[in-house]
Amino acid sequence: NDIASVKLTEKQQQVMDVLADNTPRIAADIAREANVSSGVVRGLADKGIVEEVDIFNPAPCRRPDPMREGPDLSEAQDAVADTLRDHVKSGEFVAALLDGVTGAGKTEVYFEAVAEALKKGQQVLILLPEIALSNAFLERFKQRFGCAPALWHSHLATGARKTTWRGVAQGDTKVVVGARSALFLPYQKLGLIIVDEEHDPAYKQEDGVIYHARDMAVVRAKMGNFPILLVSATPSLETIHNAWSGRYEHLHLPARFGGATMPEIETIDMRSPQEKTDAQHFISPSLKKEIVETVQRGEQVLLFLNRRGYAPLTLCRSCGHRMECPRCTAWLVEHKKSGRLQCHHCGTGMPIPKHCPECSEEDSFAACGPGVERIFDEARAYLPDAN
Repeated sequence: NDIASVKLTEKQQQVMDVLADNTPRIAADIAREANVSSGVVRGLADKGIVEEVDIFNPAPCRRPDPMREGPDLSEAQDAVADTLRDHVKSGEFVAALLDGVTGAGKTEVYFEAVAEALKKGQQVLILLPEIALSNAFLERFKQRFGCAPALWHSHLATGARKTTWRGVAQGDTKVVVGARSALFLPYQKLGLIIVDEEHDPAYKQEDGVIYHARDMAVVRAKMGNFPILLVSATPSLETIHNAWSGRYEHLHLPARFGGATMPEIETIDMRSPQEKTDAQHFISPSLKKEIVETVQRGEQVLLFLNRRGYAPLTLCRSCGHRMECPRCTAWLVEHKKSGRLQCHHCGTGMPIPKHCPECSEEDSFAACGPGVERIFDEARAYLPDAN
């Protein structure tokens, strides 16, 4: 239609004056700038005088810079990085395991492969367990490539999810860092997949469609004929078997980056005569000595025990009856502070009874084994002034 020949009302003309710069805006913004109702804007669109177009937020991670300098790599790191660059350059399927101790600089090494894929104009997917999608990792990526990666995980807001999906589908988004479902985004030119912490059980989808994202990532790379890198300090049995049998290439980083050393690890045999304690104590003499010396140096100590409560088992000293959950038959855990027995499987709880339900003996219960509350009390007895 010849818009100049259309007679416009005063309010419609106000809208046209706002749109004279040909800059797309949402209807609410146009109405606010023109000081009219959104119905006026909608009426012009219905008549074909105003063209209705889609306006989208810009895609994330559109221009990561692969030419930015990364940290200086060690000789071992550089050798592995060269191998990965060659795989990306070849543009053919190869599955490789990057096996390196914690602190070996595995992330910096595979960033070199990411940079090579970006130089070729390809998209890259970095899979991480959801718990590992930390700000620290995102900041490392940003420092290396100059922009943040696109994120994809279950807690992503709907708007951000749509923006990322569209950016990936149009090929504008170059790098996606996400949890297992990021594997199914509609990539236009995917050229590299990295599965970090490949051993993590969070890659298993156990409801709805059952799959293992690590294994499906290998299938996706095979179908697309491009390389995939599995990364772990503690590879899964399946992956290490595939590496040992030659199905996967095995790349190894045996030493920590920057000269950092591995910690000393010592196993204490509680059965040995010099380590034996009485039945009410669970910290061995040598561990007690190390704890005291560490605190005296002004350093911190972490005692880790995967047992909540005071004691994992409560039994009668008279008849041997073990207190178990009436609902699920798991052993009830004593919580000393609350004076209750708690089932950590189904949540059932009850006060500690005065009499044994089996033999009716009074005050005959004994707390067996250590929980974190018991270890706390023992440590505090050794170091009453420590925090």
